[in-house]
This record gives sequence, C-alpha cells and structure tokens, in this order.
Amino acid sequence: MYLTKEKKEEIFAEHGSSKTNTGSAEGQIALFSHRINHLSDHLKSNRKDYNTERSLVKLVGKRRSLLDYLKAKDIARYRAIVAKLGLRK
Repeated sequence: MYLTKEKKEEIFAEHGSSKTNTGSAEGQIALFSHRINHLSDHLKSNRKDYNTERSLVKLVGKRRSLLDYLKAKDIARYRAIVAKLGLRK
C-alpha cells in the first residue's frame, strides 16, 4: 500500500501541529495533496481508469474546500500551507 501508518504520521508531523493531531486543516490538506499526487501519477499510465479519475476529482474538491475554509479563518496559515506544499493558488 502506498500510504502506510508511518507515512501518515510523517505527513502530519511535518505539516500539522503534531503527528497525532490528524484533524488540523494543514495536516489534512497535506494528506490530500499526497494522495492527489499519487492518483495523478497512476492516471498518467492508466488513462482509462475512470473510477480513479472520479476519486481524484472528489479529492481535489475536498482539498479546495479545506483551503477555502483556512483562507476565511486565518490567511497567514493559508499562505503558509500553500507556499509549503507548492500549490498554485
């Protein structure tokens, strides 16, 4: 499996407030970004995998809504996570 428990803890420790705080917006955005990158790589080699494509679109929407929430709540945290993850917007 591409996303082990250790990898999740590493993502939350790096981007969230701690490795056990899985509810922070930054940690969830980072986790979604990791999953989006993985699914994008999969779709490059499997263009007709429409179920994965649908899952990717749903994940992008979830990440977008979390980013919108963070932007409305705390613009500094929003800018920090966008810069840290290298997101376009």
